[in-house]
Amino acid sequence: MAGATWVAGVVAAVLAVAGFLIWWHFDDDLQRARARSAKGSALIDTRCGPIEVQQAGAGVPLLVVHGSGGGHDQGMAFAGALAQHGMRVIAMSRFGYLRTPMPADSSAAAQADAHVCLLDALGIPRAAVMGGSAGAPSALRMALRHPDRVSALILLVPLTYKPPTQADSAAPMPAWVENTMMRLLGSDFLFWAALHVARDQVVKVVLATPPELLEAASPPERARVQAMLDGILPVSARAEGLRSDTAVGKHLAPAPLETIHAPTLIVSARDDRYGTYASAQYTANAITGAKFVGFDHGGHTWVGHDAEVMAEIVRLLITKDAQ
Repeated sequence: MAGATWVAGVVAAVLAVAGFLIWWHFDDDLQRARARSAKGSALIDTRCGPIEVQQAGAGVPLLVVHGSGGGHDQGMAFAGALAQHGMRVIAMSRFGYLRTPMPADSSAAAQADAHVCLLDALGIPRAAVMGGSAGAPSALRMALRHPDRVSALILLVPLTYKPPTQADSAAPMPAWVENTMMRLLGSDFLFWAALHVARDQVVKVVLATPPELLEAASPPERARVQAMLDGILPVSARAEGLRSDTAVGKHLAPAPLETIHAPTLIVSARDDRYGTYASAQYTANAITGAKFVGFDHGGHTWVGHDAEVMAEIVRLLITKDAQ
């Protein structure tokens, strides 16, 4: 009996130490993530409220509208390199992300109006607008509601409407998968733990990208995607925005896309597990003169094609028509 008590005591002590070490590593990583997410940004007062912004470069103004789980840091991560190609990259945090507060109305239209408020506060009369994933609805609405302020439109793996009669390019996400993902994205600790014990599954579900693509990708491409994944922490500072994006995504509606005349580039991949390929094709076909760049492989993070995508953006923006 005494031996059993001693063994139980040792097991309890080991578990307590293990728990302490896990929590210590989690807390350390979280503090680093918080510091990283605040680096380089400023809070700009606009007539639509405060908006967090990070900027780089000079030249053609490019407003970068991030996707779900993002913020100014995500926008700069996938577009910051364009600052080296004659562009002023303006990466902002949308409603409910990081230091940009969530207003009563967080619709795509309200976000589009806030984008214009930001340009006003920065003294920019016209800008190219890039919407990635869940940043596409407000970027698209900005082109529709404020055509005089949009010099060019870029939609990367966009969350956009398509008619229900048009075939899907990916199976709808099962309810249990969506619920699991939202639980992960609702807790700093759960998301951190998933990154350490099931990273490939997080790449597959959250980034909607086949994990095997990363294994075959170049070191810079792997680093880019891994940075996007790690950059979701701290999730708690992005939770309101994530919930809003989910609601917006469930109520996409048709829009008069034929009225958009800004030079437009739309990019997607067939194996994007969020199924953006079909809706991206529909959107590109509906906008006069839009260029659609589609890849067979690449997932929601266009793995293996970043250099090509950036080159397409440079070709679009460094022209007379887009300036």
